[in-house]
Amino acid sequence: MSTETELAALKAYSSLSACSDDAARIGAAARLILAIYDDFYSQLCEYPHRAQRAFETMDPHASIRISQERLGLYSRYIAEHGPKILAMFPALAAEPSIWDPLDRLFMAMIVDRYDADIAFSFAHSIRRNIGRGLWRPVAYSFPQPSELRADSMASVHRRLPVQGRVGTELLCAALRVPHFSVPFRDLKGDAEKIRERAESLLYGTPDAPPPLALDVVDAGFFRDRSAFIVGRWILADEGIVPFVIALLNSADGIYADAVLHRVSDIHDLFSSALANFHVTTRLYYQTCVFLFSLMPRRPFGHHYSTIGFNHVGKVAILNEITEQVRGGHRLQRSPGVPGTVALGFTFDACAYHLKVIRDQPTSSYKWGAFPGVAAVSDKYRVVHEINRAGSMLDNVMYFNLRLDRGMFEPALLDEICRQAAGSVQVDQDGVYFRVLIVQLKIVPLPVFLETADDNATRAVMVSLGQCIRNNAATNIFNKDLDSRNYGVGRYGRVFLFDYDAVEKFTDVKIRTNADREPGEEAVPDWFFEEGVIFLPEELEYGLQLKSSHARRCFREENLDLLGVEYWRDVQQKLLRDEVPELRMYPESTRLALHGG
Repeated sequence: MSTETELAALKAYSSLSACSDDAARIGAAARLILAIYDDFYSQLCEYPHRAQRAFETMDPHASIRISQERLGLYSRYIAEHGPKILAMFPALAAEPSIWDPLDRLFMAMIVDRYDADIAFSFAHSIRRNIGRGLWRPVAYSFPQPSELRADSMASVHRRLPVQGRVGTELLCAALRVPHFSVPFRDLKGDAEKIRERAESLLYGTPDAPPPLALDVVDAGFFRDRSAFIVGRWILADEGIVPFVIALLNSADGIYADAVLHRVSDIHDLFSSALANFHVTTRLYYQTCVFLFSLMPRRPFGHHYSTIGFNHVGKVAILNEITEQVRGGHRLQRSPGVPGTVALGFTFDACAYHLKVIRDQPTSSYKWGAFPGVAAVSDKYRVVHEINRAGSMLDNVMYFNLRLDRGMFEPALLDEICRQAAGSVQVDQDGVYFRVLIVQLKIVPLPVFLETADDNATRAVMVSLGQCIRNNAATNIFNKDLDSRNYGVGRYGRVFLFDYDAVEKFTDVKIRTNADREPGEEAVPDWFFEEGVIFLPEELEYGLQLKSSHARRCFREENLDLLGVEYWRDVQQKLLRDEVPELRMYPESTRLALHGG
């Protein structure tokens, strides 16, 4: 059964087809794009409520499906409707000047809408699709905000005043915020455990400023098997303390599993290296402002991506980079060993690392015939569209993008023109990218280890092992084991960031030489097999860790990764379509360790 927005889009298609001249078609096309957008946005806003139902019914497969659908929804609409609009109005590709009046008309239609930035991005994505294959960039930008934009000043959180000391009734009120349709296992019991944790956090020292209120985002945050209540304590000295409650569901009801208050733990929880959160509020901008208050060191654009508004986040990230360039910085080649397949560039003050795929890999490429730029770009796209398990950097991908030539150091521009001429074009004023990949900047693992002490080295080797396990749990295997493909984040977490050599783990053939007799010279049977062969006992060597201490720490902390049993067990679970449980917060934050 068609929805109201679907019917409106069908009616708008009919109106466009009935137009007899370009002037009429421009108005009809603007109305059609808005009708298609409205249908898209109504579906987008349904996903958080579907995610809440999946949590309430304990359906992890539905949760994964919802996340995958939501990530692909925007691209699906653009890919479906761009060609249809072009077929009805070919002048949109043949005569680019037609877009100027169309843009002005579309802007007038959306100027007072809360979601005007998303609608404007959507229209430009349609335009980018229609001009696909042409060296014709389309701006990634937002319209100027209108003072009349509905809900633009509305509050996304509710304030719960503290009367004297923090009490269980206040925390019960916070736990009820998402309006679950299923009961808690023991609401007051959970509130008491949380109160005990809050007591030690807020009143742990004699001179601690007392809490005046608890601000709670008036929505539930849902991801995988979990739900979260996101808040902050407002202190008498105007300081804030982050306060996030993790919830799980069971046959006996919903229960509080953990309380997070350390900024590092909350950074990891809201990492863009995990699947997006589904948040049951339409006030996405205010939600990002609230999250920014908890994590001010995270670039603002990434908060949009964290809650599933990737298309808005793309524009915000690009704006952050261009603003920093205006401060006198220029993009230059990234320090360290150049990438084999991707050419990276950044500048010291930039929070991001930019990449373009080379036309041909460097001489150190070791995977046979190069599959081409499109195939490598697709691997980055696939990683963007999966749950990255907290261990793979997200990829923000821009298509048909123009950047000012003055943003680049001349030496970098020369190298880009030599190495990626098929994907980049340069003229007097601009640099045009068919595809540009942007990631958060992290420290390459070998660079981190150069100055790490023994304790830091051991900690990062533990995190490296967890990164490798998490990747396998989401059916990702990096056949290029080299540690240069991994990096260390601000709080010591290890991430995979290079994806040209990733494969589906279920396609990998796990073999071993450990069962061969000493001195046996015959060629092993696996040598003649086609496909990707992985020998777990060679993992440590493949990492190419220069430090003997790092190698020893990796071996001691991750012995299971060096044997076939672990890998075959994970592979069998994936083949049985079992949903892995991923650790999203430290054991020390769990209430179960403290009597619950």
